[in-house]
Amino acid sequence: MKPSREGIERRFALNQETIVERLFERMIAGDRGAVRDLVDETIEAGVPAEELSREVYWAVMEMISSLFRADQLSTLGHHYATRLLRSLVDQSQARYTQKPRRERTILMFCGSSESDELAGQLVADLIEADGYEIWFGGGGVAGDEILAEVGARNPDVLLMFASAPGDAPHIRRLIDTIRNIDAHPDLQIVVGGGVFNRAEGLAEEIGADLWAKSPAELLDRLAKEPRRRATPEQRTVGRHRRSNRSAA
Repeated sequence: MKPSREGIERRFALNQETIVERLFERMIAGDRGAVRDLVDETIEAGVPAEELSREVYWAVMEMISSLFRADQLSTLGHHYATRLLRSLVDQSQARYTQKPRRERTILMFCGSSESDELAGQLVADLIEADGYEIWFGGGGVAGDEILAEVGARNPDVLLMFASAPGDAPHIRRLIDTIRNIDAHPDLQIVVGGGVFNRAEGLAEEIGADLWAKSPAELLDRLAKEPRRRATPEQRTVGRHRRSNRSAA
């Protein structure tokens, strides 16, 4: 008898940590054949491509980035793994089941490092499969260009995901500018991944409307909280001016 979807998901959840560890070991060794074999085994066992990306590839990506930042992974191991992951993410996207369109648009950017770009691509592909129309500009795009694109596209969501530490001040200024201009009052600004995972409270402090640590959490919150916006107390816009008025 063919196993049920629930049974497949339960077994996958139990074995997920083992799969992540095995995949990580093979990736940092640059063993392309062994990586492909393990992925094929997992897919043949009935695990959906989306689940593989959300739960396994993302976990491996975070492990690689964390160890590399801590100087516990060689540059060669990092390069082997990153390039293999990019290949897997590309292949996985073709297997995604496209959900009905949500009639909701997202403009997305990320950090400029190779790891940030890869994480951004993984997230953008999952968002598109989940029913959104998305434009993914990648990293290294200047704030004035992002502002111009927001004006031209008029998206429902501006998403800054998998950003580098140096991006945080720029994102904060971008959010402040958008709120000050008030040309897009319905725009939801969402951040997550990258530096926002490592700095607790940063997303809220810079005035983001919504934030998430992982692709799975992001998709869930985008679907359930489309109307969530930052409170006036949370937002950085006008805080200095309000303080001055209070002091007077």
